[in-house]
Amino acid sequence: MTADKAALRTELLAARDAMSPFILSQAIGELAVSMYALPVDVAEGDTVAAYVATSREPGGTAMLDALRDRGLRVLLPIVPPGPPQPLEWGEYRGEEHLNRGRWNLLEPRGGPRLGPDALREAKLILVPAVAVDRRGVRLGRGAGYYDRTLAGVPGTIVAVVHDAEVFDDALPEDENDVRVHWILTPTGEFEPIDR
Repeated sequence: MTADKAALRTELLAARDAMSPFILSQAIGELAVSMYALPVDVAEGDTVAAYVATSREPGGTAMLDALRDRGLRVLLPIVPPGPPQPLEWGEYRGEEHLNRGRWNLLEPRGGPRLGPDALREAKLILVPAVAVDRRGVRLGRGAGYYDRTLAGVPGTIVAVVHDAEVFDDALPEDENDVRVHWILTPTGEFEPIDR
């Protein structure tokens, strides 16, 4: 992690902390509606991967419920013990089947714990980000879990960010960073990355 990344991450997370509850609530609803217009063809029973948003991340269980409403199988990350490594996965079966896991993150409970290879089944992978640029460079939280997980995965990767977290200028990038294919913001639609 470069100092530039750390400083930018701190600045952007502080801006998220200052967001009004109304704006956050509105973003949750708008992102849920976006789940009915995914940028890849999916059919009932197909697998998508997503995440459970933390308090200020864009997303929320409404987004996950919209995917399930479409008849899609939704995988959520499980942070394994030990040093940063590829994420494990579990199936989302509703908000009532989520438990607090490592770092107090909500994770699926009650079903089988799937290894990192389960992500290879996902046609679409929605990932959280602190920011993303128009080249597809994603700024995460800094531990590298998603970069380790996404390397070599065939599915379409979408970074989900707030509107002000999309950068025209290039974000700092390390050699192990995995670029995303699309950007999704609450007030926008899915935006492809020009490669």
